[in-house]
Amino acid sequence: MTESPVHLKPLLYVISSALGLIISGCMVGPDYHRPEVLVSQSWMDAGDNRVKSEAADYRYWWKNFNDPILDRLIDLAYTQNLSLQIAGVRVLEARAQLGIAIGDFFPQTQQVGGSLQRIRTSASSPSAIPSALFTQDQVQLAANWELDFWGKFRRGIQSAGAAWLATTADYDNALVSLTASVASSYINIRTLEKRIFIAHQNVETQQESLRIAEVRLKFGTVTLLDVEQATSQLNDTQASIPSLEIQLRQQKDALCVLLGIAPNDLADILKGDSDIPTSPREVVVGIPTDLLRRRPDVRSAEYQAVAQSAQIGAAKADLYPAFSLNGVFGFLSNNAGNSSLGKIFRWENRFYQIGPSFSWNIFNYGQITNNVRLQDARFQELLLTYQNTVLTAQQDVEDNLSAFLKSQERADYLAKSTQAAKNALDLAVKQYRAGIKDFTTVLTAQQSLLTAQDNLASTLGNISLGLVGVYRAIGGGWEIRDGKDLVSQAITKEMKGRTNWGGLLAPASYNPPVDAKPSPAVRLPDW
Repeated sequence: MTESPVHLKPLLYVISSALGLIISGCMVGPDYHRPEVLVSQSWMDAGDNRVKSEAADYRYWWKNFNDPILDRLIDLAYTQNLSLQIAGVRVLEARAQLGIAIGDFFPQTQQVGGSLQRIRTSASSPSAIPSALFTQDQVQLAANWELDFWGKFRRGIQSAGAAWLATTADYDNALVSLTASVASSYINIRTLEKRIFIAHQNVETQQESLRIAEVRLKFGTVTLLDVEQATSQLNDTQASIPSLEIQLRQQKDALCVLLGIAPNDLADILKGDSDIPTSPREVVVGIPTDLLRRRPDVRSAEYQAVAQSAQIGAAKADLYPAFSLNGVFGFLSNNAGNSSLGKIFRWENRFYQIGPSFSWNIFNYGQITNNVRLQDARFQELLLTYQNTVLTAQQDVEDNLSAFLKSQERADYLAKSTQAAKNALDLAVKQYRAGIKDFTTVLTAQQSLLTAQDNLASTLGNISLGLVGVYRAIGGGWEIRDGKDLVSQAITKEMKGRTNWGGLLAPASYNPPVDAKPSPAVRLPDW
């Protein structure tokens, strides 16, 4: 006899009511609210006329140096740096993890199964045919859906969504660090090249002084002491060059790693003008509150807190009973009696089992409660981390801004000092040749000139490094990834060859807007 569909009406009512509760029901646990953070109203050097507080585009901040070689280096690093590619792949991981969390919102078990069995019943079996021998086949669809009454799965989607946003911010932070590191390495290379050039110039000057001392010794106008002092100073200056060359090699090796290539002398890339990149005297820094939006590490810290906040709700949901819908539908047949295996899909051979169930962890509330406490403690830790990140970001800007401005003042004094030292050396050499001054005066003047020139070159490099530090502290440079792949085309092709990624490797699917925030409601299409 065929069962009336009326028998299914109560079940359909239960399902529809459950779905209504899921959509409109509450979610246990706290909703995230941004904590109070200490942000200065203005920078301490805001009164300096070299510091501008208006908004600016920091997308290509390195172009302020007007150095085509630096531009090319950053372009190469952006496309080839392996650490940046790793950060990009982590975004893909987080995006896939979000897909897993979304899947938990739907029926958690959806399985099709089947079996073919040879069966012999016992002689004492209560079945209709004792001592029977037959073959049985079965096909079934089983499903289990734990309904999200308390928001456990929706909180999971929130958490995974915020984690995805955090990894994207981490990628942006890696890009900020990369552009700044490339610029810093390049400036260090040019500074060291300048210092080596200065050292060689002073070697030539000191060699001339040694020649003069040797000539005067030959004619008996000076003692051997002058020659030995000149030789000692010359050797000291020559000895400084290998030390500088070691630093230069190390900087080039570091730059090669940033470019994603094996260490080499970079002769093809670095050929051309070898002057230290000159920075403008002014810098646009905006206002401190801009850091909450601009700095990727600040955004990442907040997104991590958002993700952990949702975990509190997911843990609290375990304190309440879990309601599920369970169902099995299939066909079963055998070859016993008048039956036939080939008749398995006849409607009369169907079977099903469907209905609601619930489970409630009533005897391990201590564990569940302590897990809630654990998640809450982690959340509080991340809130404090976020607040500390905001403070550290402000310190970072203040430190680098001060270094940029004070290095300019130091360079102005050193330029005057260098010119005075050069004049002093010229006079000392003339007076020594005339026999008016002893050789110690010449040695002192030579050492003063070398020190002043070397300090000036280092300080000019520090000015440019200070500007790089300011732009890094502001969080400039990550905008160049807008609308672009976070992993290279070669890696995308390789991953597609291994795995069916669907549409997840398209930029739009894993590249959220900078101000994206996970919604407290389930918004499946948006994820």
